[in-house]
Amino acid sequence: MTSPGMARLLWALAEPFHALTYFAAECTAAAEAAGCRGFWQSYFALRAAPLGPVGPEVVTALFYNFSPAFVARRVPAVWAAVPPAAALEARLAGVDAAVRRVLGEEWIASPDAAEAADLAVRAAAAVRPAGRAMAAANAGLPVPEQPHLALWQAVTTLREHRGDGHNAALLEREVDGVGAHVVAAAAGRSTREWLMRARGWEHEDWEAAAHRLTERGWLAGGELTVEGTAMAAVIEADTDRLALGPWRALGDAGCDRLAALLTPLRRAVVGAGHWPENNPIGAPDPS
Repeated sequence: MTSPGMARLLWALAEPFHALTYFAAECTAAAEAAGCRGFWQSYFALRAAPLGPVGPEVVTALFYNFSPAFVARRVPAVWAAVPPAAALEARLAGVDAAVRRVLGEEWIASPDAAEAADLAVRAAAAVRPAGRAMAAANAGLPVPEQPHLALWQAVTTLREHRGDGHNAALLEREVDGVGAHVVAAAAGRSTREWLMRARGWEHEDWEAAAHRLTERGWLAGGELTVEGTAMAAVIEADTDRLALGPWRALGDAGCDRLAALLTPLRRAVVGAGHWPENNPIGAPDPS
């Protein structure tokens, strides 16, 4: 039976390919050409577009770990500049241009690209929408005809499915958005500087969350205690377990083959400089 470790491995392998939409210049350029102004307006427009023209409360709830004030500075104003339908077109256009540069026309036309897309689309089709709002919104989009874009859309649905489950695991243990970042930084998955800057939290927010976690016995002197280390591991284990459904539907052989096909893609994206060290996503190095 497909293991939670496989769910984690496939996330780690696929996430840099998905994250071209954040870190590749072509994606930012496509968003700005559609009407976005700056990185963060582009980020919220492209990621939230599958939800439709929702307000800041919905985006804050579903993204989970952003400061509400940080979200409200971009949403819903972004929809006046770039309606969701235009943002969806822009994100595929940006990914298309980025993939053509990073992976090349030969890979795009290759049997490997078509096979990877077929496997990922099959897994994404097995996503069950109940309680998975971000995954469901992405799963409801048409599958692009070109394999490299179909692959990107499928891994995007799957990573949002994983994220929905991660949020549930955090909520179950009463860890809020900023608290999740304090734990991640203490566990070495990213840095305080990256996380505060990239998610909009202020120094006072961070210190208050650290105080709450210290009172719970998870932190001492800013470091994870034995209990905190165990709880961080439990949250990650629950996240892996809750991410398993689509991968079980794909089966062990399909998962193994997709992992093999994603490995050179991850290597190419990282090698091109589009996976910044200690970035706030926190996906592990699969090696």
